[in-house]
Amino acid sequence: MATRMGMALVGLGAASQPHLRSLQDLMERIDLRYAVTRSPHPDRIKPYTGLVQLERTLEPALKDPKVQAIIVATPPSTHLDICKACFAAGKHVLLEKPLELNLDRSNQLVEAAQQAQLNLGVVLQHRFREAAIVLQKLINEGALGEIQAASVRVPWWRSQAYYNEPGRGTVARDGGGVLLTQAIHTLDLFRTLVGVESVKSAVVRQTRLHQMETEDHVSALLVLGNGAPGDLMATTAMYPGFPETIDIIGTKGSARLSGANLQVDFLDSPSLTVRSEGGTGSGTNMMDFSHAPHRELLIDFMDSISQKRPPRVNGQDSLKTHALIHELLRMGAAHQTD
Repeated sequence: MATRMGMALVGLGAASQPHLRSLQDLMERIDLRYAVTRSPHPDRIKPYTGLVQLERTLEPALKDPKVQAIIVATPPSTHLDICKACFAAGKHVLLEKPLELNLDRSNQLVEAAQQAQLNLGVVLQHRFREAAIVLQKLINEGALGEIQAASVRVPWWRSQAYYNEPGRGTVARDGGGVLLTQAIHTLDLFRTLVGVESVKSAVVRQTRLHQMETEDHVSALLVLGNGAPGDLMATTAMYPGFPETIDIIGTKGSARLSGANLQVDFLDSPSLTVRSEGGTGSGTNMMDFSHAPHRELLIDFMDSISQKRPPRVNGQDSLKTHALIHELLRMGAAHQTD
């Protein structure tokens, strides 16, 4: 058996759950040596009992020469400092979205990885859904023809209890609301599929369904990568929560990506359907989704290290999604002062 890659996991909050399931699936390839957390959750690392050291600080993992990579699943406000420490110790990093609180700090983080010449992978796993891979291939091959328009909708729900948790929906801990915390996955996929050249207008607001510091509803008009029109709606105020959708109109047919399911209807050939089981985390149970895309992203991250190449979802590319979110918020703020 090939030598397993030594890893550590920082953070055992809700975001760690699909990572832990993926790590368990890949135990033949990964030696999870440390779990680092200030608030122990022994139930979440039960499969690793006796196999992983539970630590309150990152230092033991940083000093361990057998640890090649560290998965960081902590709040966004902690990312820059943790990643800098990892890079200084010569460790590759797989980072939970978003990169950081804002575009400036995200740029600093990516620059730190580049200076250290280490891999920075970002957990934007929707690109690894089977339906998304099929749709990307169809677009690349021209099967939909020339794209005429596209829309993205994230009609999700989060209760007030969710936002009552310390730091939820605040600038200081999360950096933002629905765009940076929930919709970033779908926005990232939408951007990689059709491109976004610019934001023409945006409305950013807090609805009366939530008491929170940042936005829970955004609508915008976009210009796609080829100059075609696009539009966006993202919210956490649409009870009880529905799958996110991407609609693409092409000269040869139309495609709808709804959650992890794809329906493509061609003008002159049979339709194509891709169906996947499981939810999307759009409602009260925010962890109601398959961990398979996380696992595939983790495999690509490990392969990128062994093959000495950038991960498929890397820091530099993820900055483009952060820049889009930054522009949506900037345009929304300008709209409020008009």
